[in-house]
Amino acid sequence: MGEAAKTVIFEIERRNSTDENSYWEKFELPYKANMNVISALMEIRRNPVNMEGKKTTPVNWDMNCLEEVCGACSMVINGKARQSCTALVDQLEQPIRLQPMKTFPVVRDLVIDRSRMFDSLKKVKAWVPIDGTHDLGDGPRMPERKRQWAYELSKCMTCGVCLEACPNVNDKSDFIGAAPLSQVRLMNAHPTGSMNRDARLNAIMGEGGLASCGNSQNCVESCPKGIPLTTSIAALNRDTTVQMFRNFFGSDRMVD
Repeated sequence: MGEAAKTVIFEIERRNSTDENSYWEKFELPYKANMNVISALMEIRRNPVNMEGKKTTPVNWDMNCLEEVCGACSMVINGKARQSCTALVDQLEQPIRLQPMKTFPVVRDLVIDRSRMFDSLKKVKAWVPIDGTHDLGDGPRMPERKRQWAYELSKCMTCGVCLEACPNVNDKSDFIGAAPLSQVRLMNAHPTGSMNRDARLNAIMGEGGLASCGNSQNCVESCPKGIPLTTSIAALNRDTTVQMFRNFFGSDRMVD
C-alpha cells in the first residue's frame, strides 16, 4: 500500500470476557507513513469510534518493549500469528484482520493468557540452579563454539507464536510445544545447568513431551526470532533415547 492511500481499515475480533462469544468490529483510521499495527491500536484507543461512527470500548491488547523482544504483543494478523510491533501497515493487505491467538485462553479482545507456556517451563526446570552458590566463585565456562549456538536458543521470548502455529498444540492435547523443549536443550548445554540434565530429559519423556511432536515444522517457520526449534527437537530425540537406556540399565554418570 502506497502513501497515497488516505485510510486504513482494521477488522478486529473482539470479546468482552473469556466466557462470552466473540464478535467483529471494523475501524477506519487515517493512514500515516511507517504505521504499524501497535500504533493503529493506540489510535483506536485514543478515539474508540468504529466504522459505523458509533462510540465503542477501546480495544484491549498486550504490549511492552515495542522492539520484538518481550513477546507480549503476539496476535494473529491476516491469518498469521506474529508480533504486532513489527507488523507494518504498508506490508499488510487490507482490510487488516486482527485476532487473538486461539491456542491460549482469551482474556479480552486480543489479550491472551500464556500461563501454559510458563507452567511448561516450570515442568522442564528451564533454569540454571545457582542460588546459594555465590561463595563458590566463578562457575565453569562454556566453550565459545557451544556458546554461539546456545545464544540462538536464548533468543526465545515466550511469545507463543510457535505454539499457535503447531497443529499438535490444542485443547485436546497436553503437548508443551517447541519453545519449552528448545529451552531444555539450552539449559542442558550450560556447564552448570547440565547437573539437572537427567531431570529435564525425564520430564520431556513423559506426558505432553517429545512423543507428542508431529514434526510439522510449522514452529521453526513461524518463529519471529528464527530459532532452530526443529534442530533442538531432533537433538533432544537423540538425548532422550540415550537417557531411556540409562534409566533402564542404570548409570553412574553424574555430569558430562
